[in-house]
Amino acid sequence: MHPFKRDNMNKTKGIILALISSGTFGLIAFFSIPLLKTGMHAPSILFYRCLISVLLIGAVCLIRKKNLRISPKAAAQLLCLGLLYTLTAMGLLYSYNYISSGVATTIHFLYPVSVSCMMIIFYREKLSRNLLFAAVLSLAGVAMLCWSDSGFINTTGLLAVLMTVFTYSIYIVWLNSPEIKRLEPETITFYVMLFGGFIFAVFSYSTTGIELLPDIPSVFNLIGLALFATVISNLALVAAVKHAGSTITSILGSLEPVVATAVGILHFGEPFGWNGLFGLLIIISAVLLVILTGKKKAEVPAS
Repeated sequence: MHPFKRDNMNKTKGIILALISSGTFGLIAFFSIPLLKTGMHAPSILFYRCLISVLLIGAVCLIRKKNLRISPKAAAQLLCLGLLYTLTAMGLLYSYNYISSGVATTIHFLYPVSVSCMMIIFYREKLSRNLLFAAVLSLAGVAMLCWSDSGFINTTGLLAVLMTVFTYSIYIVWLNSPEIKRLEPETITFYVMLFGGFIFAVFSYSTTGIELLPDIPSVFNLIGLALFATVISNLALVAAVKHAGSTITSILGSLEPVVATAVGILHFGEPFGWNGLFGLLIIISAVLLVILTGKKKAEVPAS
């Protein structure tokens, strides 16, 4: 096959995988909210999510014959990444108790802006006018999302989801550390889920206890949460970056809040007015501006 045709096929494959990844990430609320409505607490839900995900990722690593050996230094860093993952997952799930899942996911989608700001603060990257404009734009989008016809949204839910922006941003920045970059994506995902499951097990045992699954639909929801919104989404993300590149994959990640908002409105009957629509569009625009600015930086040749 001609190299040009092969490259086009790979890019098309990458785009499809990126859409699958962002779309399945957007289904977190679809599987999580029914579990919360049964009376299950977030620590138990997330423990089961990690447990099932570890088994599935472990099976994938076994089939692909991936090496899961890691150094003590890498293990310590992966434990920290597991803690950041647990805080992010807990904050997002906790926020669903107070604000709509679509609004929560859209605010969480601010993490690319936060990551760019962290890279400026900790790695002395140059602050561009586009990034500054995107930061202001994103704050305006959050303000519109937070203000509905009935007034300001619940402060507890807002603080919980804003925490996830911070913890997930640290998680992404930490993935660039030399010790972690040497590991394969499947290995990283396996240990993050393994350590995350251990942390949730300890937290659940010391608070609400590890709850038994209340019914058969809850079993299917947990399997769906682990399979679609964790394993498939993460593996598709890794493959999408490989075939289509990080920029295209990041841009198509904007499908995540759109799917979450659609699920919230159509499936759960959550309210969503003009403020919410404009806030969603503003935040997605701000994130796309950050991603495209990053792409232009990468394309500038070194002098």
